Amino acid sequence: MEKTNSSAVSEFVLLGLSTSQELQFFFFIFFSMLYVVIVLGNVLIIITVTSDASLHSPMYFLLGNLSFVDICQASFATPKMIADFLSEPKTISFRGCMAQIFFIHLFTGGEMVLLVSMAYDRYVAICKPLYYLMIMNRRTCTLLVIISWAVGLVHTLSQLSFTVNLPFCGPNVVDSFFCDLPRVARLACLDFSVIEILIVVNSGILSLSTFSVLVSSYITILVAFWFKSSAAMAKAFSTLAAHIIVVILFFGPCIFIYVWPFTTYPVDKLLAVFYTVFTPTLNPIVYTLRNRDMKAAMRKIATRYLKPPNS
Repeated sequence: MEKTNSSAVSEFVLLGLSTSQELQFFFFIFFSMLYVVIVLGNVLIIITVTSDASLHSPMYFLLGNLSFVDICQASFATPKMIADFLSEPKTISFRGCMAQIFFIHLFTGGEMVLLVSMAYDRYVAICKPLYYLMIMNRRTCTLLVIISWAVGLVHTLSQLSFTVNLPFCGPNVVDSFFCDLPRVARLACLDFSVIEILIVVNSGILSLSTFSVLVSSYITILVAFWFKSSAAMAKAFSTLAAHIIVVILFFGPCIFIYVWPFTTYPVDKLLAVFYTVFTPTLNPIVYTLRNRDMKAAMRKIATRYLKPPNS
């Protein structure tokens, strides 16, 4: 990620979420607590899935990987954003900015494919239960995780390959709390229309296509339950409704920002908070606290490690 000679910019200034001192202190407390919840919640899921033998199944293997990606996704920019609430000016080096662009697309691209893999796992479990263990074996699950990381890596490298070589000659102010690709690319000293097309072809199509696959899989699962019984349909819808809400909160901002990057709006940086901070917070709640087996496993772990020594 070397900086080209045509770029005169050595650092970027991040405007953050707000310029109000009072709001910045509130945001510092709020996002600090939120980040701790994200890390502890997802680490608890990983520990629970790996330590409890009853959870050594394809669904929980994918869930553990999702928790790891969520920790990574919340960590690429959130700690700096929290520190920036108490500092002025909010600057980031050219290399640091390119690193943020690299990691955000690596983790979001990987999570999109991982969510599709989890939806496929549920589809096989519900629609092909007799073949579930044969289809979703350890090799398949490992391959799905590898594919998710590979897609994320190819996706981010294709973005970075043209971004890092853009000529930046000023201004260098990014109206966001991290180096968001459309806002950074717009600062380049050349025609933005070609870059917009590249962003749409890459990020826009990936987010829109994976979202379409997810929605189709959820519809297929609901239809399968509808043919069984109305009670099963209602139970499935209750479970999937929470999943759909999280998917919308994650994919909605991505689609809005990257499918149509030709115009940036003030609300874009608020939408970015959803897929970088809020979604990693909601995933542990939706995928674990509503799951009977996970709650039982967590209780066993709590009893094992929090039990008094002499009891």
